[in-house]
Amino acid sequence: MVGGRDEVLRAPAVAVSQSRGRVIGGLLPLLLAAAAAAVVALRLPVPAANKLMLLQGLVLDRLAALGLSAPAVAVACWASAVAAWAYGVSRPRPVYLVDLSGYVAGGEHEASRAKTVAHFGRCGRFSDESMAFQKRMLERSGLGERTHFPASLIRVPVDMCLATAREESHAVIFGVVDDLLRRAAVAPADVGVLIFNSSLLSPTPSFTSLIVQRYGMRHDVVSHNLSGMGCSAGIIAIDLAKRLLQVHPDTYALVVSTENITLNAYMGNNRPMLVTNTLFRVGGAGILLSNRRADRLTAKYQLIHTVRTHRGAHDQSFGCVTQEEDDAGCVGVSLSKELMVVAGEALRTNITTLGPLVLPMSEQLRFLATVVLNRVFRANVRAYLPDFKLAFDHFCIHAGGRGVLDELERSLKLSAWHMEPSRMTLCRFGNTSSSSLWYELAYCEAKGRIRRGDRVWQIAFGSGFKCNSAVWKALRTVDGGEDGNPWTPELGVMPIHVPKVLPIDETTYVFPDGATYKVSASSLG
Repeated sequence: MVGGRDEVLRAPAVAVSQSRGRVIGGLLPLLLAAAAAAVVALRLPVPAANKLMLLQGLVLDRLAALGLSAPAVAVACWASAVAAWAYGVSRPRPVYLVDLSGYVAGGEHEASRAKTVAHFGRCGRFSDESMAFQKRMLERSGLGERTHFPASLIRVPVDMCLATAREESHAVIFGVVDDLLRRAAVAPADVGVLIFNSSLLSPTPSFTSLIVQRYGMRHDVVSHNLSGMGCSAGIIAIDLAKRLLQVHPDTYALVVSTENITLNAYMGNNRPMLVTNTLFRVGGAGILLSNRRADRLTAKYQLIHTVRTHRGAHDQSFGCVTQEEDDAGCVGVSLSKELMVVAGEALRTNITTLGPLVLPMSEQLRFLATVVLNRVFRANVRAYLPDFKLAFDHFCIHAGGRGVLDELERSLKLSAWHMEPSRMTLCRFGNTSSSSLWYELAYCEAKGRIRRGDRVWQIAFGSGFKCNSAVWKALRTVDGGEDGNPWTPELGVMPIHVPKVLPIDETTYVFPDGATYKVSASSLG
């Protein structure tokens, strides 16, 4: 009887509580409206703010009529507003790619493969065996007949000094920055973050200081000059810019990527150091990023992910690409025979991190199944390589050389169409180091391949050893043949077929004085 009486006494209280809960739940929109009104009122002119505060007062009066405490409701409103504000400011700021620019040197810098061999031979620094080796490498390199050398290396005699090195870098830097700021219609004073990367040339004052001085940038611009990071430094610069744009609101970030060839051509006879002569050429790119929400309407891409992999803790990885002196004191960059193995390991580590971020669940489950079978059940099952074509529409793979591209095409099971931007970049511009990825993206744009919603994967490799990835989402369809795109003059020619071996006919190049050069036939054997 006592228990029944307690239940009878509790029933009205429970009913009242449930009724009040339903009332509060039904008036939740009113609570949020009151909170929003209070926050917005602080940012409006006085007349408009008074109207919003009046709306808030009406809501509170309505709640008081229902028996709810006005102070408690006010606290709840402000708590909701603070929570909404905290959520808003804690979200990562979106980073947009407004535009990009690729450098194209003048016709006087163009060097056919025959011209390259002739000038290397006439400079008198190489043995017959070294000349024969460089010729064979060029024939198998995938480079075409219109890559660019700095003037210092195609003069007779060659002129490798700091002055000519600065001349080369200044032409590239000013060329891409002038073009980029003009096309984006952005004033230098609006740039709040400046990042420059060049691996093998880092003079004093720095190149970032040179850019600030040349364009009269503001005194509080946040600048970083990156060096020694190899061909993957471009993605490192983008990742750094992304992080800086999280803490510097409503601004632009200018990224300039290039490499200096003048002081880094190798003039000795050590074969592992001769390879770079046959691959690296003049080039550079400028990229303008923004975290301004208004730029989303006109920007080309949004940065979705950056993934950086550094395997420098492994001796083989650390030593596979090194700048060193040979026995004769000639400085150059030596490429190890283990380079492809090291690159493969770095790529696997990188995509292990990237995969869960971008792959559909079906591909992730297949990959996980093989891992479980091998590690838990000790089954000798070949690891499943996910199909990244299900995650990306376009692939921009660093044009490091034909061997690198062949291996990535096989490993990622890509088609000739997917590899076309990288192979054509290698053919037309050579290995331009960290800027090659941007020539490849510009190729996709020039060909009218980029459609709204497409995803682009940029993959870069660099000394250390590093493998870095950037994932972009196209915010709009990019029309082909844009003014300023480095590929626009080539649209009627590209793509072209590049044989695996393309013999060089030295007789096609004659020096201005009428002289010719031919590699010794005996050394070719």
